[in-house]
Amino acid sequence: MDFLCSSDALPEGTSRTFSVADLKLFGVRRQGRAYLYRNRCPHRGIALQGSAQTCVLDPSAQLIECAHHGALFLIDSGECVAGPCEGEWLEALDCHEDDRGLWLTRPATPEAADR
Repeated sequence: MDFLCSSDALPEGTSRTFSVADLKLFGVRRQGRAYLYRNRCPHRGIALQGSAQTCVLDPSAQLIECAHHGALFLIDSGECVAGPCEGEWLEALDCHEDDRGLWLTRPATPEAADR
């Protein structure tokens, strides 16, 4: 398991990007639960946030948004519900949260595009 952050470093209704062994990912907390996804839009294979942006949520904090072409994804499933990749999915990553914080439990296996 790879430690990502303390639980309070990912407050409710926020997102945060991480890098583990060259794997780029992000976490989102919604309704008390943390979700982890590979930080790659299925449309073009690029990171979801813009260069100066660390948040991957839309202004309402209800959906994950790709800053490059406006694709919108459901937080709890990663399904794209609007945009050029509608019907595709973000790659979910397994995580565990305990009293020490948030952990990536799936082995980090970055692809060449993540490097």
